[in-house]
Amino acid sequence: MEATGTDEVDKLKTKFISAWNNMKYSWVLKTKTYFSRNSPVLLLGKCYHFKYEDEDKTLPAGSGCTIEDHVIAGNVEEFRKDFISRIWLTYREEFPQIEGSALTTDCGWGCTLRTGQMLLAQGLILHFLGRAWTWPDALNIENSDSESWTSHTVKKFTASFEASLSGERELKTPTISLKETIGKYSDDHEMRNEVYHRKIISWFGDSPLALFGLHQLIEYGKKSGKKAGDWYGPAVVAHILRKAVEEARHPDLQGITIYVAQDCTVYNCDVIDKQSASMTSDNADDKAVIILVPVRLGGERTNTDYLEFVKGILSLEYCVGIIGGKPKQSYYFAGFQDDSLIYMDPHYCQSFVDVSIKDFPLETFHCPSPKRCRFENGSQLYNRILLSKCSGLRTSF
Repeated sequence: MEATGTDEVDKLKTKFISAWNNMKYSWVLKTKTYFSRNSPVLLLGKCYHFKYEDEDKTLPAGSGCTIEDHVIAGNVEEFRKDFISRIWLTYREEFPQIEGSALTTDCGWGCTLRTGQMLLAQGLILHFLGRAWTWPDALNIENSDSESWTSHTVKKFTASFEASLSGERELKTPTISLKETIGKYSDDHEMRNEVYHRKIISWFGDSPLALFGLHQLIEYGKKSGKKAGDWYGPAVVAHILRKAVEEARHPDLQGITIYVAQDCTVYNCDVIDKQSASMTSDNADDKAVIILVPVRLGGERTNTDYLEFVKGILSLEYCVGIIGGKPKQSYYFAGFQDDSLIYMDPHYCQSFVDVSIKDFPLETFHCPSPKRCRFENGSQLYNRILLSKCSGLRTSF
Protein backbone atom coordinates (compact mmCIF):
# COMPACT_ATOMS: atom_id res chain seq x y z
CA MET A 1 0.00 0.00 0.00
CA GLU A 2 2.82 2.37 0.86
CA ALA A 3 4.41 1.91 -2.55
CA THR A 4 1.10 2.62 -4.25
CA GLY A 5 0.64 5.76 -2.18
CA THR A 6 4.15 6.93 -3.01
CA ASP A 7 3.57 6.35 -6.73
CA GLU A 8 0.41 8.43 -6.61
CA VAL A 9 2.23 11.26 -4.84
CA ASP A 10 5.03 11.14 -7.42
CA LYS A 11 2.51 11.25 -10.27
CA LEU A 12 0.68 14.18 -8.68
CA LYS A 13 4.00 15.99 -8.19
CA THR A 14 4.96 15.38 -11.82
CA LYS A 15 1.63 16.69 -13.05
CA PHE A 16 1.84 19.80 -10.87
CA ILE A 17 5.40 20.58 -12.00
CA SER A 18 4.39 20.05 -15.65
CA ALA A 19 1.39 22.37 -15.25
CA TRP A 20 3.59 25.00 -13.56
CA ASN A 21 6.21 24.79 -16.30
CA ASN A 22 3.49 25.10 -18.93
CA MET A 23 2.47 28.40 -17.39
CA LYS A 24 6.03 29.57 -16.74
CA TYR A 25 7.13 29.06 -20.34
CA SER A 26 3.91 30.36 -21.88
CA TRP A 27 4.77 33.96 -21.01
CA VAL A 28 5.62 36.16 -23.97
CA LEU A 29 7.42 39.26 -22.83
CA LYS A 30 7.55 42.57 -24.65
CA THR A 31 11.06 42.53 -26.01
CA LYS A 32 12.56 43.92 -29.17
CA THR A 33 15.77 42.89 -30.88
CA TYR A 34 17.73 45.71 -32.47
CA PHE A 35 20.47 45.41 -35.09
CA SER A 36 23.07 47.95 -36.08
CA ARG A 37 23.04 49.28 -39.64
CA ASN A 38 26.79 49.80 -39.46
CA SER A 39 27.84 46.17 -39.13
CA PRO A 40 27.16 43.07 -41.24
CA VAL A 41 24.90 40.31 -39.95
CA LEU A 42 25.89 36.69 -40.64
CA LEU A 43 23.18 34.05 -40.65
CA LEU A 44 24.28 30.47 -41.29
CA GLY A 45 26.79 31.41 -43.96
CA LYS A 46 24.86 34.32 -45.50
CA CYS A 47 25.89 37.91 -44.96
CA TYR A 48 23.46 40.82 -44.77
CA HIS A 49 24.34 44.50 -44.49
CA PHE A 50 21.32 46.69 -43.76
CA LYS A 51 23.20 49.90 -44.46
CA TYR A 52 23.48 49.00 -48.14
CA GLU A 53 19.92 48.17 -49.13
CA ASP A 54 20.42 49.27 -52.71
CA GLU A 55 21.55 46.13 -54.53
CA ASP A 56 23.59 48.22 -56.92
CA LYS A 57 25.83 49.38 -54.10
CA THR A 58 28.79 47.30 -53.05
CA LEU A 59 29.93 46.56 -49.55
CA PRO A 60 32.98 48.45 -48.32
CA ALA A 61 36.24 46.64 -47.83
CA GLY A 62 36.56 45.46 -44.26
CA SER A 63 32.81 45.25 -43.78
CA GLY A 64 33.27 41.84 -42.18
CA CYS A 65 31.62 39.77 -44.93
CA THR A 66 34.46 37.52 -45.99
CA ILE A 67 32.45 34.89 -47.87
CA GLU A 68 32.14 36.70 -51.16
CA ASP A 69 29.88 34.17 -52.82
CA HIS A 70 27.29 34.50 -50.08
CA VAL A 71 27.26 38.26 -49.47
CA ILE A 72 23.85 39.86 -49.80
CA ALA A 73 23.66 43.65 -49.80
CA GLY A 74 20.03 43.21 -48.87
CA ASN A 75 17.37 44.85 -46.79
CA VAL A 76 15.93 43.97 -43.42
CA GLU A 77 12.98 42.09 -44.91
CA GLU A 78 15.29 39.68 -46.76
CA PHE A 79 17.10 38.90 -43.51
CA ARG A 80 13.80 38.44 -41.66
CA LYS A 81 12.51 36.09 -44.34
CA ASP A 82 15.71 34.03 -44.19
CA PHE A 83 15.65 33.85 -40.38
CA ILE A 84 11.94 33.03 -40.09
CA SER A 85 12.36 30.26 -42.69
CA ARG A 86 14.56 28.30 -40.26
CA ILE A 87 12.61 25.61 -38.38
CA TRP A 88 11.85 26.53 -34.76
CA LEU A 89 11.16 23.72 -32.30
CA THR A 90 10.08 24.64 -28.78
CA TYR A 91 8.55 23.21 -25.65
CA ARG A 92 5.11 21.71 -26.33
CA GLU A 93 2.23 20.70 -24.11
CA GLU A 94 -0.72 18.33 -24.41
CA PHE A 95 1.08 15.90 -26.70
CA PRO A 96 0.56 12.10 -26.40
CA GLN A 97 1.90 10.75 -23.12
CA ILE A 98 5.55 9.70 -23.18
CA GLU A 99 5.86 5.96 -22.61
CA GLY A 100 6.98 5.05 -19.11
CA SER A 101 5.99 8.40 -17.63
CA ALA A 102 2.99 10.60 -16.94
CA LEU A 103 4.47 13.46 -18.95
CA THR A 104 2.57 15.16 -21.77
CA THR A 105 4.94 18.14 -21.96
CA ASP A 106 8.70 18.73 -22.04
CA CYS A 107 8.56 22.16 -20.42
CA GLY A 108 11.47 22.72 -18.04
CA TRP A 109 13.68 19.84 -19.19
CA GLY A 110 13.58 19.28 -22.97
CA CYS A 111 15.40 22.39 -24.26
CA THR A 112 18.58 20.59 -25.42
CA LEU A 113 16.53 17.98 -27.24
CA ARG A 114 14.64 20.82 -28.94
CA THR A 115 17.79 22.68 -29.98
CA GLY A 116 19.25 19.40 -31.22
CA GLN A 117 16.12 18.94 -33.31
CA MET A 118 16.57 22.45 -34.76
CA LEU A 119 20.15 21.67 -35.68
CA LEU A 120 19.17 18.44 -37.45
CA ALA A 121 16.21 20.17 -39.12
CA GLN A 122 18.53 22.80 -40.61
CA GLY A 123 20.78 20.02 -41.89
CA LEU A 124 17.82 18.40 -43.63
CA ILE A 125 16.70 21.75 -45.05
CA LEU A 126 20.19 22.22 -46.49
CA HIS A 127 20.23 18.73 -47.97
CA PHE A 128 16.76 18.68 -49.51
CA LEU A 129 16.07 22.36 -50.24
CA GLY A 130 19.45 24.13 -50.27
CA ARG A 131 20.69 27.18 -48.40
CA ALA A 132 19.00 29.61 -50.80
CA TRP A 133 15.53 28.29 -49.93
CA THR A 134 13.13 30.50 -47.99
CA TRP A 135 9.54 29.86 -47.00
CA PRO A 136 7.20 31.97 -49.19
CA ASP A 137 4.91 32.71 -46.23
CA ALA A 138 7.69 33.67 -43.80
CA LEU A 139 6.84 37.37 -43.69
CA ASN A 140 3.18 36.59 -42.96
CA ILE A 141 4.09 35.21 -39.54
CA GLU A 142 2.80 37.45 -36.76
CA ASN A 143 5.53 38.84 -34.54
CA SER A 144 4.81 37.65 -31.01
CA ASP A 145 7.10 40.34 -29.59
CA SER A 146 4.14 42.70 -29.74
CA GLU A 147 2.20 40.50 -27.32
CA SER A 148 2.37 40.24 -23.54
CA TRP A 149 1.14 37.60 -21.14
CA THR A 150 -2.25 38.31 -19.57
CA SER A 151 -4.97 36.51 -17.66
CA HIS A 152 -5.04 34.07 -20.60
CA THR A 153 -1.83 32.52 -19.24
CA VAL A 154 -3.38 32.06 -15.80
CA LYS A 155 -6.47 30.46 -17.36
CA LYS A 156 -4.18 28.21 -19.39
CA PHE A 157 -2.37 27.14 -16.23
CA THR A 158 -5.65 26.40 -14.43
CA ALA A 159 -7.04 24.39 -17.34
CA SER A 160 -3.76 22.48 -17.76
CA PHE A 161 -3.58 21.65 -14.06
CA GLU A 162 -7.22 20.57 -13.84
CA ALA A 163 -6.83 18.38 -16.92
CA SER A 164 -3.69 16.77 -15.50
CA LEU A 165 -5.45 15.98 -12.23
CA SER A 166 -8.43 14.44 -13.96
CA GLY A 167 -6.26 12.54 -16.41
CA GLU A 168 -8.15 14.06 -19.32
CA ARG A 169 -6.50 15.71 -22.27
CA GLU A 170 -7.98 17.12 -25.42
CA LEU A 171 -5.58 17.30 -28.32
CA LYS A 172 -5.73 20.71 -29.91
CA THR A 173 -4.18 22.39 -32.90
CA PRO A 174 -4.07 26.11 -33.70
CA THR A 175 -7.19 27.22 -35.54
CA ILE A 176 -5.24 29.25 -38.09
CA SER A 177 -4.02 27.31 -41.13
CA LEU A 178 -2.10 28.53 -44.15
CA LYS A 179 -4.41 26.48 -46.40
CA GLU A 180 -1.77 25.58 -48.95
CA THR A 181 -3.14 24.70 -52.36
CA ILE A 182 -1.44 23.62 -55.55
CA GLY A 183 -2.57 26.76 -57.31
CA LYS A 184 -0.67 28.89 -54.80
CA TYR A 185 2.71 27.91 -56.22
CA SER A 186 3.96 29.22 -59.51
CA ASP A 187 5.72 26.04 -60.63
CA ASP A 188 6.42 22.41 -59.80
CA HIS A 189 9.74 23.33 -58.15
CA GLU A 190 8.01 25.52 -55.57
CA MET A 191 5.45 22.81 -54.96
CA ARG A 192 8.21 20.23 -54.45
CA ASN A 193 9.93 22.56 -51.96
CA GLU A 194 6.76 22.99 -49.95
CA VAL A 195 6.20 19.23 -49.88
CA TYR A 196 9.69 18.74 -48.43
CA HIS A 197 9.22 21.66 -46.05
CA ARG A 198 6.15 20.00 -44.55
CA LYS A 199 7.72 16.56 -44.64
CA ILE A 200 10.78 17.71 -42.68
CA ILE A 201 8.62 19.38 -40.01
CA SER A 202 6.48 16.24 -39.75
CA TRP A 203 9.58 14.18 -38.94
CA PHE A 204 9.92 16.27 -35.74
CA GLY A 205 6.29 15.99 -34.66
CA ASP A 206 5.48 15.24 -31.02
CA SER A 207 4.11 11.75 -31.48
CA PRO A 208 5.60 8.26 -30.98
CA LEU A 209 5.65 7.68 -34.74
CA ALA A 210 7.65 10.78 -35.74
CA LEU A 211 11.18 9.75 -36.79
CA PHE A 212 12.95 12.55 -34.93
CA GLY A 213 10.17 13.50 -32.54
CA LEU A 214 10.66 13.90 -28.81
CA HIS A 215 9.19 10.46 -28.06
CA GLN A 216 11.70 8.68 -30.31
CA LEU A 217 14.68 10.72 -29.06
CA ILE A 218 13.81 9.88 -25.45
CA GLU A 219 13.63 6.21 -26.38
CA TYR A 220 17.13 6.35 -27.87
CA GLY A 221 18.37 8.25 -24.80
CA LYS A 222 17.51 5.36 -22.50
CA LYS A 223 20.70 3.58 -23.57
CA SER A 224 22.61 6.58 -22.18
CA GLY A 225 20.81 6.28 -18.86
CA LYS A 226 18.39 9.12 -19.61
CA LYS A 227 14.63 9.18 -19.21
CA ALA A 228 11.77 11.60 -19.80
CA GLY A 229 12.05 14.51 -17.38
CA ASP A 230 15.87 14.40 -17.19
CA TRP A 231 18.00 17.20 -18.55
CA TYR A 232 20.04 16.11 -21.58
CA GLY A 233 23.50 17.51 -22.25
CA PRO A 234 24.59 18.48 -25.78
CA ALA A 235 27.07 15.60 -26.09
CA VAL A 236 24.38 13.06 -25.19
CA VAL A 237 21.97 14.68 -27.64
CA ALA A 238 24.59 14.43 -30.40
CA HIS A 239 24.72 10.65 -29.99
CA ILE A 240 20.92 10.42 -29.71
CA LEU A 241 20.59 12.25 -33.04
CA ARG A 242 23.18 9.94 -34.60
CA LYS A 243 21.21 6.90 -33.48
CA ALA A 244 17.89 8.40 -34.63
CA VAL A 245 19.24 9.01 -38.14
CA GLU A 246 20.79 5.53 -38.28
CA GLU A 247 17.47 3.92 -37.32
CA ALA A 248 15.31 6.06 -39.64
CA ARG A 249 13.78 3.85 -42.31
CA HIS A 250 12.30 6.55 -44.52
CA PRO A 251 13.55 6.14 -48.13
CA ASP A 252 14.47 9.84 -48.37
CA LEU A 253 16.88 9.49 -45.44
CA GLN A 254 18.85 6.41 -46.47
CA GLY A 255 21.81 8.41 -47.81
CA ILE A 256 22.13 10.60 -44.70
CA THR A 257 24.35 9.79 -41.73
CA ILE A 258 25.74 11.56 -38.64
CA TYR A 259 29.34 11.56 -37.48
CA VAL A 260 30.03 12.57 -33.87
CA ALA A 261 33.61 13.73 -33.30
CA GLN A 262 35.52 12.24 -30.37
CA ASP A 263 37.84 14.46 -28.29
CA CYS A 264 37.03 17.46 -30.53
CA THR A 265 38.80 15.81 -33.47
CA VAL A 266 37.32 15.11 -36.90
CA TYR A 267 39.12 12.40 -38.89
CA ASN A 268 38.47 12.74 -42.60
CA CYS A 269 38.91 9.03 -43.28
CA ASP A 270 36.31 8.15 -40.63
CA VAL A 271 33.85 10.64 -42.09
CA ILE A 272 34.33 9.26 -45.59
CA ASP A 273 34.00 5.68 -44.34
CA LYS A 274 30.78 6.51 -42.51
CA GLN A 275 29.37 8.24 -45.56
CA SER A 276 30.37 5.37 -47.84
CA ALA A 277 28.66 2.89 -45.52
CA SER A 278 25.37 4.76 -45.93
CA MET A 279 25.43 4.76 -49.72
CA THR A 280 22.21 3.50 -51.24
CA SER A 281 22.60 4.83 -54.78
CA ASP A 282 25.23 6.15 -57.13
CA ASN A 283 23.75 9.64 -57.05
CA ALA A 284 25.98 11.87 -54.90
CA ASP A 285 23.10 14.28 -54.34
CA ASP A 286 21.35 11.63 -52.22
CA LYS A 287 24.23 11.45 -49.73
CA ALA A 288 25.17 13.71 -46.84
CA VAL A 289 27.17 13.56 -43.63
CA ILE A 290 26.22 15.70 -40.65
CA ILE A 291 29.27 16.32 -38.48
CA LEU A 292 28.66 17.07 -34.80
CA VAL A 293 31.53 18.29 -32.66
CA PRO A 294 30.83 18.48 -28.90
CA VAL A 295 33.29 20.89 -27.32
CA ARG A 296 33.46 23.15 -24.28
CA LEU A 297 34.69 26.68 -24.93
CA GLY A 298 36.27 27.57 -21.62
CA GLY A 299 35.93 26.63 -17.96
CA GLU A 300 33.50 28.36 -15.63
CA ARG A 301 32.85 31.04 -18.24
CA THR A 302 33.11 31.13 -22.00
CA ASN A 303 36.62 32.05 -23.08
CA THR A 304 36.27 35.09 -25.35
CA ASP A 305 39.34 33.94 -27.28
CA TYR A 306 36.99 31.48 -29.00
CA LEU A 307 34.74 34.23 -30.39
CA GLU A 308 36.46 34.41 -33.78
CA PHE A 309 36.35 30.62 -34.04
CA VAL A 310 32.59 30.63 -33.37
CA LYS A 311 32.12 33.37 -35.97
CA GLY A 312 34.09 31.32 -38.46
CA ILE A 313 31.85 28.29 -37.90
CA LEU A 314 28.66 30.33 -38.30
CA SER A 315 30.07 31.84 -41.50
CA LEU A 316 30.40 28.47 -43.23
CA GLU A 317 28.03 27.82 -46.12
CA TYR A 318 27.13 24.39 -44.74
CA CYS A 319 26.93 25.36 -41.08
CA VAL A 320 23.79 24.06 -39.35
CA GLY A 321 24.28 26.08 -36.20
CA ILE A 322 25.54 25.76 -32.64
CA ILE A 323 23.62 24.51 -29.62
CA GLY A 324 24.37 25.14 -25.98
CA GLY A 325 24.37 28.08 -23.60
CA LYS A 326 24.09 28.10 -19.83
CA PRO A 327 23.98 24.92 -17.73
CA LYS A 328 20.53 23.32 -18.14
CA GLN A 329 19.52 26.06 -20.57
CA SER A 330 20.20 25.39 -24.23
CA TYR A 331 19.73 27.72 -27.21
CA TYR A 332 20.14 27.36 -30.97
CA PHE A 333 22.71 29.85 -32.27
CA ALA A 334 22.44 30.65 -35.98
CA GLY A 335 24.41 33.84 -36.58
CA PHE A 336 26.09 36.92 -35.20
CA GLN A 337 26.60 40.65 -35.48
CA ASP A 338 29.78 42.12 -34.03
CA ASP A 339 30.30 40.33 -30.68
CA SER A 340 26.67 39.30 -30.23
CA LEU A 341 25.23 35.92 -31.20
CA ILE A 342 21.83 35.53 -32.86
CA TYR A 343 19.74 32.66 -31.57
CA MET A 344 16.35 30.97 -31.39
CA ASP A 345 14.94 30.18 -27.95
CA PRO A 346 13.18 26.83 -27.33
CA HIS A 347 11.96 27.95 -23.88
CA TYR A 348 8.47 28.86 -25.03
CA CYS A 349 5.58 26.49 -24.46
CA GLN A 350 3.23 25.98 -27.39
CA SER A 351 0.29 23.65 -27.87
CA PHE A 352 0.64 20.27 -29.52
CA VAL A 353 0.20 20.22 -33.30
CA ASP A 354 -0.88 17.00 -34.97
CA VAL A 355 1.45 16.88 -37.97
CA SER A 356 -0.29 13.79 -39.34
CA ILE A 357 -3.29 15.80 -40.52
CA LYS A 358 -3.39 17.30 -44.01
CA ASP A 359 -2.34 20.95 -44.21
CA PHE A 360 -1.38 21.11 -40.53
CA PRO A 361 -0.59 24.73 -39.51
CA LEU A 362 3.05 25.74 -39.93
CA GLU A 363 3.15 29.05 -38.07
CA THR A 364 4.30 27.69 -34.71
CA PHE A 365 7.29 25.96 -36.31
CA HIS A 366 8.85 29.27 -37.42
CA CYS A 367 10.25 31.89 -35.09
CA PRO A 368 8.93 35.40 -35.84
CA SER A 369 11.86 37.30 -34.33
CA PRO A 370 15.54 36.61 -33.54
CA LYS A 371 17.17 37.18 -30.17
CA ARG A 372 20.68 38.37 -29.41
CA CYS A 373 23.13 37.87 -26.56
CA ARG A 374 26.71 38.88 -25.92
CA PHE A 375 29.15 36.03 -26.54
CA GLU A 376 30.64 36.21 -23.04
CA ASN A 377 27.21 35.89 -21.42
CA GLY A 378 27.12 32.15 -22.18
CA SER A 379 29.01 29.76 -19.91
CA GLN A 380 29.16 26.85 -22.35
CA LEU A 381 28.79 26.50 -26.09
CA TYR A 382 28.80 23.32 -28.14
CA ASN A 383 29.63 23.39 -31.84
CA ARG A 384 27.53 21.52 -34.34
CA ILE A 385 28.50 21.92 -37.97
CA LEU A 386 27.32 20.20 -41.11
CA LEU A 387 29.48 19.66 -44.17
CA SER A 388 27.14 17.89 -46.56
CA LYS A 389 27.93 15.68 -49.54
CA CYS A 390 31.17 13.79 -49.32
CA SER A 391 32.27 15.05 -52.70
CA GLY A 392 32.28 18.58 -51.32
CA LEU A 393 33.73 17.97 -47.87
CA ARG A 394 35.41 20.97 -46.30
CA THR A 395 37.96 20.58 -43.53
CA SER A 396 38.60 24.20 -42.57
CA PHE A 397 38.24 24.42 -38.80
